[in-house]
Amino acid sequence: MSGHGSHVRWVQVVVLGVLWLVSGRSSSGQTLEERIRPLVQAHRGNAAVAVRHLDTGEQFLWRAEMVQPTASLIKLPLMVTAYRQIDAGQLDAARMLTLAEADKVPGSGILTGHFSAGLQLSVRDAIRLMIRYSDNTATNLVAREVGLPATAACMQELGYSETRLNSFVYRGDTTIAPERSRLYGLGSTTALETVGLLEQIQRGTVASADSCRSMLQHLESCEDSAMLAARLPKGTKIAHKSGAVAASRTDAGLIYGPSGVFAICVLTTENEDRSWEDSNAAHDLIARVARAAWDHFNPEWKQGVTEEVELKLGAFGLRVELLQRTLNARLQPTPALGVDGDFGPATEAAVRRFQESVGLAVDGIVRADFWQKLGPVVEPELVPAPEVVNAEQLPLEPAEQPDGRPLVTADAWTVVDAATGAELAGSESAVRKDMASTTKMMTAWLTARLLQKAPELAEERLTMSARGDGTIGSTSGVRAGESLIVSEALYGLMLPSGNDMAVALAEHFGGRVLEQLELSLPAGEVAAEDPLLRFVQAMNAEAVVLGLSNTHFENPHGLTGPTHYASAVDLAQLARRMLGSELLVQIMGTRQRGAVLSGPGGYQRNVLWKNTNELLGMAGYSGVKTGTTDKAGACLVSVGEREGRRVIVVVLGSAASESRYVDSRNLYRWIWSKSQPDQ
Repeated sequence: MSGHGSHVRWVQVVVLGVLWLVSGRSSSGQTLEERIRPLVQAHRGNAAVAVRHLDTGEQFLWRAEMVQPTASLIKLPLMVTAYRQIDAGQLDAARMLTLAEADKVPGSGILTGHFSAGLQLSVRDAIRLMIRYSDNTATNLVAREVGLPATAACMQELGYSETRLNSFVYRGDTTIAPERSRLYGLGSTTALETVGLLEQIQRGTVASADSCRSMLQHLESCEDSAMLAARLPKGTKIAHKSGAVAASRTDAGLIYGPSGVFAICVLTTENEDRSWEDSNAAHDLIARVARAAWDHFNPEWKQGVTEEVELKLGAFGLRVELLQRTLNARLQPTPALGVDGDFGPATEAAVRRFQESVGLAVDGIVRADFWQKLGPVVEPELVPAPEVVNAEQLPLEPAEQPDGRPLVTADAWTVVDAATGAELAGSESAVRKDMASTTKMMTAWLTARLLQKAPELAEERLTMSARGDGTIGSTSGVRAGESLIVSEALYGLMLPSGNDMAVALAEHFGGRVLEQLELSLPAGEVAAEDPLLRFVQAMNAEAVVLGLSNTHFENPHGLTGPTHYASAVDLAQLARRMLGSELLVQIMGTRQRGAVLSGPGGYQRNVLWKNTNELLGMAGYSGVKTGTTDKAGACLVSVGEREGRRVIVVVLGSAASESRYVDSRNLYRWIWSKSQPDQ
């Protein structure tokens, strides 16, 4: 496995790549370079990119020989080194390793946080954890078995002299290259070297064929979906390894499509954006580069189904559901499979039973011959024969009236006069519906009432709790332990629709809200000990005071719950109350807001919040709140004013995010055009 032959092949591929850069235009008329170069040029940080189609040789290189930190991407060459030693008989993949307490290191992975000392696992399993979960403890176990200097030596032999593992993870004192550790941290590589290594894995030349197949399976299991995989079409097969530390984000892998497979490596460092959200600028750059390459190599006329043709253990999706439902119907006795779309051991056993019963090879894998023997699949509902469907005469609704109400996608809506509170028009406006983040209107209203009674509360410091930081969904981006004043926290609640901030405000005021606002609980109900739950009790008590008879809260943020609902009219009446608060009017109409956060130990950082309400970008609109969940659909409570006439429009369950704005604007135009609105 000498590196000499690979250097010759690289020269040939580079020449081919140059020729393709001259003429390799996709059906859109753009070259690969024209697609990717603007993305990397616009990035605020140092980026290096290598993309190579393994069938055609077409490639794009951008600073591809610049040495960059790898972060956890170095685990890819460590895996290669381990499998080459396995092939050479120097390492036993089945050798059992014993986890000691001293082996545990922090960071990514599952061993440290979930398993006790004394756990035994094989070298092969440790490699799997190292790649799938980027497990740092498993990485050190593998590196110890392989030998710390071995990775650099192996990569040097393959011709990848800049690809080096410098130390054990979180064990900087073990460095074998102090200067490189200072410059690059855990490891280093170049985009070009990593793509070369991936190509050899794909072609089965970097190790034995069996070892290369095992490495590909490990890479296919990588659970990181925030970088290379984030923008690829659903179902795209990808085998990759990512890495992330504060200043450096990396990902490299093999991406499979209708036109074949291409290798890609994007390395970034010295990034301006060092946040840990999936929306991080470097994460997004990596995702966009991968999608640009995908679109170039796979123009629309080549694209088709990207799912694997075969179904086997580990597969999931609609075809597995159809398989499970049909096996339940065809096998006697029925295997009684759960129709969950997950190809697990029970589904595999049923597949084997059917294969044996019809004379197919019994291997638990579903192929074309299996579907042929199985016959037409069983649909969730009985589908009539085509001749019955085609002969059916479907009824027609009466023609639309040209002066009728506007068509909207929302499940429920209302238009309310802001001055009088009278409902001008509506559809299912009093029906209880999921309300998503419009919930935060009540959270903000109670907080504003507290501040009105005791203005000094606005300057209290609110500290984000672990529970708040861990709340799923939309976020203000304030991390556990960071603090800010209450008046700024309201912006973090309402503008980015921070679920975390809703929890933090509820926890902060929950212990005193009932008493300070003189709210009474229903007879027999005891005030909750948990301040968050007590705040929710106050939300429901206030709903009663305000006469919101079709409203009930389970939480302060709006995540779906069985008894968490409101009607469109109730939300409009709550919005009308909020318009009487100068503080809330100012916050609801703010399009963006910057604030300073203080962190544990005394550090400070700036945060920027942008309002999710797109109507604020148009004159005449102000407030109030957006909301979106899968169950609630897209929701919007807004206020519009024209020629001195101000109305509140609420739409619940619009078809999509953009639909709620179109629905609302159509209702505004219609109501403003009518001299005598419907009552």
